[in-house]
Amino acid sequence: MSDRELREAVEEALDWEPVINAKRIGVSAKDGVVTLTGHVDSFPQKREAERVAGLVAGVRAVACELQIASAPEHELSDEELARKASNAIAWNTLLPKGSIQVWVDRGRVTLEGTLESREQRKSAEESIRCLAGVTDVNNHIVVQPGVNRIAVKAQIESALLRNARLDANNLTVEIRSGRVILKGTVHSWVERDEAERAAWGVPGVSDVENLVIVNPVSCMATH
Repeated sequence: MSDRELREAVEEALDWEPVINAKRIGVSAKDGVVTLTGHVDSFPQKREAERVAGLVAGVRAVACELQIASAPEHELSDEELARKASNAIAWNTLLPKGSIQVWVDRGRVTLEGTLESREQRKSAEESIRCLAGVTDVNNHIVVQPGVNRIAVKAQIESALLRNARLDANNLTVEIRSGRVILKGTVHSWVERDEAERAAWGVPGVSDVENLVIVNPVSCMATH
């Protein structure tokens, strides 16, 4: 397919998309790379134009240089947009509180943080992409699957019980995401280290906070 034929095919595809005003979009093609220029009314329209162009047979890449022409009444300062974006994230019930940071620079919103699933990551972006004033979204959220807290806690407790050097009855285990918190009392520093080693040995553990106290007298008194 020639560059001209590819350009015409992309123009036709954009013209068929009802949410896009194709007359405001310029299309050029060079060796399978399509460039979109012009203006659209919102960030979702910009992404939709990019998606439609990318689906045309023969397109190897899309350079989306579309500008968002917001109406004057929709123009917001970065501070105002940051407030709206932060509220939208906070009101999203799928997202853990305080897990995402929002940065705004001339209408471009950047999301940072860590979530447990791709669905949550997508939901975070969808929360702000339709806000008036958004010109682009950089989604830098990292997906880090969480662990089954109950299963990890049970495995660590079993490991402590199996260790002949430890009195597991004097130890407690707390799980916060992949972080393990050990508390209680042991006879010696060797036992304290053994407890931590047992916790680290369970899959899914990302950190161990060892708050176990070494107190030989107290432990002896319990026997």
